[in-house]
Amino acid sequence: MGKRLDTTPDTRLILYAASKYLSTSSKKELGVQIPFDVYLQDPYVNENDAKFGFDEEFFVNWEPGIADGPTSARFAVVDYNGDTGAIIPMATWDEKQEAFLAPDKTILDKQNAHLPQFHQVNVWAVLQRALTFFEEASALGRRIPFGFEGNRLIVLPHAGYGKNAYYDRKSKSLQFYYFDQGDKRIYTCLSTDIINHEFGHAVLDGIRPYYYESSLVQTGAFHEFIGDLTAILIILRNNNFRGKIAIDTGGDISAAENLTSLAEEFGSAVSDKPYLRTALNKLTMADISGSDEPHDVSQVLTGAMFDIIKELTRRYIDDRGRTFKQAFYDAVDRMQRMAIQPLDLLPPVDVTFKDYAMAVLRSEELSNPTDPNNYRELMVDAFVNRGILDYEDKKALLTPKYVYDRIELDVYHDIGDISRSRATAYRFLDDNRNNLFIPANQDVIVADLYDANKYLYQANRLPRQIILEYIWREDVVLNGERFGEFNGQYTTMLCGGTLVFDDKGNVLSWFRKPGTVGGTGKNWEAEIAVGKKRLDDFLNDLAKRIQTGQVGAVLGSSKGMVGSLVPPVTVSKQDGVLKFELSPHLNLSGEDHEHYKGRKSWQISS
Repeated sequence: MGKRLDTTPDTRLILYAASKYLSTSSKKELGVQIPFDVYLQDPYVNENDAKFGFDEEFFVNWEPGIADGPTSARFAVVDYNGDTGAIIPMATWDEKQEAFLAPDKTILDKQNAHLPQFHQVNVWAVLQRALTFFEEASALGRRIPFGFEGNRLIVLPHAGYGKNAYYDRKSKSLQFYYFDQGDKRIYTCLSTDIINHEFGHAVLDGIRPYYYESSLVQTGAFHEFIGDLTAILIILRNNNFRGKIAIDTGGDISAAENLTSLAEEFGSAVSDKPYLRTALNKLTMADISGSDEPHDVSQVLTGAMFDIIKELTRRYIDDRGRTFKQAFYDAVDRMQRMAIQPLDLLPPVDVTFKDYAMAVLRSEELSNPTDPNNYRELMVDAFVNRGILDYEDKKALLTPKYVYDRIELDVYHDIGDISRSRATAYRFLDDNRNNLFIPANQDVIVADLYDANKYLYQANRLPRQIILEYIWREDVVLNGERFGEFNGQYTTMLCGGTLVFDDKGNVLSWFRKPGTVGGTGKNWEAEIAVGKKRLDDFLNDLAKRIQTGQVGAVLGSSKGMVGSLVPPVTVSKQDGVLKFELSPHLNLSGEDHEHYKGRKSWQISS
């Protein structure tokens, strides 16, 4: 990096306000990005291969609210230990030195990585970069909310003793634990892979909070997939890391074990494996049929996406004459757009692997409609080979068609009016219930309304997207002994859809999850048939979880934090209706899930 320019505080604030228009190199030169020492992956990797130790080019966006903790606009590090009740002194921010300081006023860098205050800075800096990864125009192109009331995620670097780390919506926190392996203490807050994985849960919960209200295995597995994908894609964006991989593998991406291994230190200590899960697998949907452990199931989708990275890299070498390093860079750059931008297209409830595959392909169709290099078929084949899509899906997807299909509406609304507020968006939905397959007697809710400005390759802009999510609840009675103590009680099945418009009002995408009741006519019959299949899947999955003891109430610890073990699916009763949800914390391993299999059903919380 060249010499940094000196700027006044007022000038820096102006540059900060305009930073989204600046290149990365300009941000560094102008002082709106500042350097930090963080582990590239984790201490285990550092000890075994120093070239994969600390990230020597790690920069975080400067912002005026950086403070002790560290604390910033979206994160607050609170070093509270739930086991001991101790609060570890925080790292203090020195604006003049642009660095966090230890209690003895030394700068917290890799020279004092043993200090708990360095742990605080390490986890905060990694999270700051991960947030940028999701919000930049190459990804979602918008600010990301969290799935709870408030805008700061609380981060506990030393939450207690145990082999875990997790995101917990109820306490608005990311919690990282530590444990001993022989004479060595392992801290999950020092694993960049683990930090990014858990933050992936927080991001998905923020943009699709109703996924929590699903007991479907694939919905839980999709959460785990997003965690793994986040960890993999962020490490792949590191230039030095890609260069080292190119040297170590001799250009054979399939041999890049370092590339796809997640959380080496944690995995080797806990499971005697070099990683918890890997993208280098050959699993298909048939292989995991019957499994209800989301970490295991998630590997199918992770593997499919890595298949695409490998094939894109090969194509770039063969078709464009790129070196391995250049081709790998292009593939990873494309993958961020291809994998993250489609998240805005997903339905608001009950996501499946097929939903995601179809969203990826629709997003690719919108951004690359002519597809001169036939990349879309490459992607389709990756999903078909894994059993996520079938050959009928492939045939339909590759059949030439118009990019936009007009939705017939009873009442057309101006897109400016629809995007103005949830109230105006609701009137659009209500005026067009029959055309949008929303039952007349259901209280439809606008779950979210936002817009996004995304980039294509070479910073070409996509049209502005307006995303409208809506849901309703269909009452369901649990009839039969298979529902155990819940027999005869009521719950609800979430239904709804996600409509994506461009700034001209064209419908770019429409993913929906229908219910079992509605209007009449041929179109309604097909919609209701899908809804009835959804209901059967919902009831069968719930019954299986109840019978295997995976459903129970949330028990907090004596110190007010979430207990270290919670059931995979929790249940509570609100106004006489049962509400089933994924575990309130989405953790790093599947131990909780296995722990509760076959146990007696838990007491329902009131």
